[in-house]
Order: sequence, then C-alpha cells, then structure tokens
Amino acid sequence: MYKQLFGAIAIAGLAFTVPLAAQELTAWDQVAGWDVMVDPSLGNGCLIQAAYQDGSVVRIGFDRINESGYLTAFNESWGEIVEGETYAVGFALDDEAYEGEAKGIYLNGVPGADIAFTNTEFLWDLAKKYTLTLYNDGEEVMAIDLEGSYAALEAAVECQEEQ
Repeated sequence: MYKQLFGAIAIAGLAFTVPLAAQELTAWDQVAGWDVMVDPSLGNGCLIQAAYQDGSVVRIGFDRINESGYLTAFNESWGEIVEGETYAVGFALDDEAYEGEAKGIYLNGVPGADIAFTNTEFLWDLAKKYTLTLYNDGEEVMAIDLEGSYAALEAAVECQEEQ
C-alpha cells in the first residue's frame, strides 16, 4: 500500500520554477560521493547532489525560504515534462512505497521533477534507505543507490548551521 504524503509533501510551485533556471550553487564540501552545496536562491539552503550513470542528477535539500525540504531529480531523457505542470508520482524507498505530487521543472534545459515536503524527518528517513525508485503512471522512471546519503545529509545540516 502507498503512504499518502499529501499532508507532508507540498508542491514546490514558484519556489523552484524560477530560481532553478538561473541558479548558481556554491560548493561547500564533498561527502561519501555526494556534493554538499549552498543554494542562494533558496535562502542559502544547503543540499546534497549526486550524478548517476543513467544521466540522472538528484538533489536533496533544504528550502529556507519556504521552510521545507525537497527531492529533485533531472534527466535529459525525460523530455516530455512540462514546466510548471503537476504530476502524480510514486516512489519507493527500499520496499516502502509512497505517492505524492511533483512539479515539472527545467534546469539549464534539462527536464526534472521536484517533490517538496514540510516534514523534514522525511529527509532522514530517505537518507537511511538504500534505494530510491521513482515512478510515473506506474512505470519506473529512475532507480538510484542512496549510498552515503546519510553522511552527506549530516554534512548538509552542518552546512545549514553555518549559513
């Protein structure tokens, strides 16, 4: 059964649509295969980012403007995404299934999906897992290894405390 995260997941809306287009991230550290960065467009929110062999780039971080967390994924092969459109998505963290909504976004011409949530404990739950699988219309879109994400997220919290 899917867990409903609609109370915990908020659509990122304007907070992500415009800033991502012109976003300049500042490198802060590299931990366990993840880049730890600062995003000035999100109130100097810290994030972790990793790139994968399938072409996906995944960001998990803090939006200090909207006081929320987010999971964002980009991939050149997702060309059918419409910026600003809301998509029903499913995702699994190991064997635990969730459903929610993602907003279509683009970063430097690369399509992506943004899932925002207000329950920051979800960030820690995510980081404790081994695999993240993203689904749209019941079909797998991406499956990534979350190895090192817990240590990287701890560094992102340290980064956040310095901002």
